[in-house]
This record gives sequence, structure tokens and C-alpha cells, in this order.
Amino acid sequence: MRTTRRFAPLAVACALAPPVLLGGCRTPTSLQPPQETTMHQHIPQPQTAPLTVQVFNPGEDAVFDFAVSSVLVEGKREALLIDAQFLTARAGKLVEQIRASGKHLTTIYISHGDPDFYFGLDTLHSAFPDAKIVATPQVVAHIEATSQEKLKIWGPRLGENAPKRIVVPQPLVGDTLTLEGQPLKVIGLDGPTPDRSFVWIPSIKTVAGGIPVVAGEHVWMADTQTPQSHAQWQATLERIKGLAPTRVIPGHFGGALPPGLEAVDFTAGYIRAFDEETAKAANAAELVAALQRRYPGLGGASALELSAKVAKGEMAWK
Repeated sequence: MRTTRRFAPLAVACALAPPVLLGGCRTPTSLQPPQETTMHQHIPQPQTAPLTVQVFNPGEDAVFDFAVSSVLVEGKREALLIDAQFLTARAGKLVEQIRASGKHLTTIYISHGDPDFYFGLDTLHSAFPDAKIVATPQVVAHIEATSQEKLKIWGPRLGENAPKRIVVPQPLVGDTLTLEGQPLKVIGLDGPTPDRSFVWIPSIKTVAGGIPVVAGEHVWMADTQTPQSHAQWQATLERIKGLAPTRVIPGHFGGALPPGLEAVDFTAGYIRAFDEETAKAANAAELVAALQRRYPGLGGASALELSAKVAKGEMAWK
């Protein structure tokens, strides 16, 4: 900020003023033109705490092989949750974990429209009524179109672990979530499968992989039934790799959380293997046997069996 002081006009005014008014005038010590001075004001910039993540996954306790991940992203004082669990009991455990963090939950983001990602919203909304609940417009439309039918199917199977009501998220405006001023980008909304996106946290080079990324179990293939859909899926995985993340959290995983890009490579390899064996198998039973030979001891057998039936035309799925 520049400040220039000029004294000559004040001196002239005092010289011409009546004596009674001179009491308020002060003669400057020098009538030489003053030098311009520059004043530098230091404004401290707010410091943002680095974000951290906690991963909640039921692992071996998963029901119906839906070992879905919930990711709690934490700042200094606030937190944001990605995905809400399937069972009421699991959502209750997630509530305990959030409260134990000591952070204020501001936002719950639902990354996909299958019920294992959002059935727990009933429990979470009751525990954190002030938290915004959002999802992409495509995911909101998916939930609105299918949730009641899904509840009819799963309600009797889940019993007391079924939600008492369906909580539908509000549409996310744009492609960015924010936590304490730091962006979390929803990637994939500009592509052919905007309902199968992932979240990129650039400040900590971490990807919350959502539905496109799986590890440690047979990959659910029933929702992607064409070669084109598999090619698009592979393109999403390549997009994740192009970001060079140091950590990728699969939307579903069994066993230990895999390091680095391991889950992305596993998912890509599984899709290729499924396509190869589908082309050779005469029926679903042969396809199941072939994948079990290629991935011995892998969990998620029920997902493989249903996916194989759909792939070989023995079962309709939508």
C-alpha cells in the first residue's frame, strides 16, 4: 500500500487563516517535498491441516459377500464420509467410529446406487441429522428408480438389519466436494458411465475407488453385461492409474487393504479373465469352474455364481 504525504497545502491554509483559527494548525518541520514510502503489511495465511482417511469395511463379517468400504476423510475439525454401509448394525458401528474421531461430520457422499452403498443412510442420518447427504444426479436417479424394489427384495433377508426408511441423497452440484477448504474431486462424470465414478483426493494422492475398484474377492460382473461396458470400465481404471495415486481404496475388498495400485491392477486383470473364460465356457457352471481355477481361494463365490448365470444367459438381471 502506497502512502504519500503532502504538506504545502496545509501551510498555505494556515498562513491565510484568521488568527483565531490558527490554533489548529501545525507548521511542518520541513517544507521539502516528502519522499514516497512503501508500507508492506504482512497478512498471515490460514494453515490447512493435511487430510487423513480411515477405512471401515466389514471384511469377513460381511453379509451376502457385500464387503463394501466406507471412507472417513478427516480434517482438523471436520470430516466427510464416503458411502454408508449395507446393514443397520454395520452403519451403527460406523457411527461409533465417526464419533470416536472427535470430528464434526459435515457431509455424507454416496458414490453408487446399489443398496450396499446407501441402505445405512437411515442410521447415519439419525445420528448426524445436520450432515448434508449428497450424490451425483445419476446416482440419485438410480436410487429413486430402484430403492423400493431393492427394499422389497432385501428387507425380508436382512430382517432387523434392513433400513426402516430409504433416505435419498440430494443431487451434488458440480464435481467437487469440499472439506475444510480442500477439494475432493468426483472423477468420471464427463464419461460414458457417470454412475460409476470415483473420488480423487489430490492433497493426499488418494483415490476412493467406489464401485469400479475391487480387491480380494470375485468381481461383481452382473451389472456390466456387454463388451463395451467392460471397455469403459477398463478406461476408468486407466484414468485412476493416470493420476498416479499413492493409495487406492477399493469400493469392495476382502482381506487386507491392498497397497498402491494393486487393487486397480487386480480389477483390470479380473475383467479380462472373465471375458476370456466367458467366451470359452458352454454354461455358467463351466464359467464358475474356470474362474475358480484362475483365482483359487478367492472370496465372493455367490457374486461369481450370479455373474456367471447372467453372462451365459441363464438369468436375467437389471
